[in-house]
Amino acid sequence: MNVIKTMVIVSVFYAVTWLPGNIYYLLVNQNEELTFVDIRYYVTMLIAFLYTSANPFIYVTKLEPVRKVMMRMISRKKTHVQPLDLGTAGAAT
Repeated sequence: MNVIKTMVIVSVFYAVTWLPGNIYYLLVNQNEELTFVDIRYYVTMLIAFLYTSANPFIYVTKLEPVRKVMMRMISRKKTHVQPLDLGTAGAAT
């Protein structure tokens, strides 16, 4: 059931964020005064790209298996390499 709720949230979020860009595209085709080199176009694209960047966070917050994988990826411990002391390594005695 949680997967279905998540899919509905993702689908609605997709429709809401891409709708302004599609409406603007239709308006540009109908109105010769509107262009794609306009601040309104860039704002609609920014809203649309917000979906792309927010989509993984929706899955992480709503689905436990995705959250576990992300936590494993974040909390991986890196091995530390001891630095080599070059001051004494090649010195002649």
